[in-house]
Amino acid sequence: MSAAARTGAEEDVQRRIPDVASLISALDTNDYLADVGLATALFLAVRLPQPILLEGEAGVGKTEAAKALAELLDTPLYRLQCYEGIDAGEALYEWNHQRQLLGIRLAEVRDAAVTETDLFGPDYLLRRPLLQAIEHPGPRPAVLLLDEIDRADAEFEAFTFELLAEAAVTIPELGTIRATHPPIVILTSNRTRDLHDALTRRCLYHWIDYPGPGRIAEIVRRRVPASSGPLALQAAAVITKLRSLDLAKPPGISEAIDWVSALAVLGIDRIDATTAEQTIGSIVKNRDDLELVGARGADWLVAGTDG
Repeated sequence: MSAAARTGAEEDVQRRIPDVASLISALDTNDYLADVGLATALFLAVRLPQPILLEGEAGVGKTEAAKALAELLDTPLYRLQCYEGIDAGEALYEWNHQRQLLGIRLAEVRDAAVTETDLFGPDYLLRRPLLQAIEHPGPRPAVLLLDEIDRADAEFEAFTFELLAEAAVTIPELGTIRATHPPIVILTSNRTRDLHDALTRRCLYHWIDYPGPGRIAEIVRRRVPASSGPLALQAAAVITKLRSLDLAKPPGISEAIDWVSALAVLGIDRIDATTAEQTIGSIVKNRDDLELVGARGADWLVAGTDG
């Protein structure tokens, strides 16, 4: 990639988000509400550029931040959902063994020699999210989302160091592949375990707090246009009250959106005790939590939530 092309790509990104205020406005246009702290962290991740680690409870919008950023930059989002036991084959690449066997058979039919170099070339790669992000041709960098990195093993964390530090990955048969447009890397964590210092040192960091009822209602209204403002506010108040209990799985914003969506389908514009009891499965999804909420009673749940 020429220096002029790289400069042009950087200038294009700068035109789209020249400052933090512009990023907040652009995210808002894409129905993602970011406060100044989060917007500043994302802005720096794009402009430095530097990987960013977003931490917070489940359902506070970490994954959605990456999706909204990719959308406003009009660039692909490559998402890797992490889990215990994930390895390089699922994250970076695998060899297409079926295609390699077909290549061998075709060579036999043609009475042609097949070398290891022939079978282990770019045409035989199955590209996974990390390699796809590295090889993205532009013009703007892709967004690479390593979602719930805390669920992966420490060994997988170490595997990502080269990517985070150098925007490069190494494939033994092909050598090191470097990004012409280094991806914007966003890692998310629900803090199910502590991440290694070597990983966090490579990243910017931002903790996303759970929003208050007013912000929850605003998000819900964006995602469920069919719902009324009062219903969204009441649902947000109920969710906030639920989160004051010692629940194993406190409901998040995604549960609030699901609940209001269900209420809108049912034609309900006000949450009373009966409605809350009948639809509680949209927001409380653990048997012990259901028992805890049931002990408080549906009347307690909706008391003082309808303004």
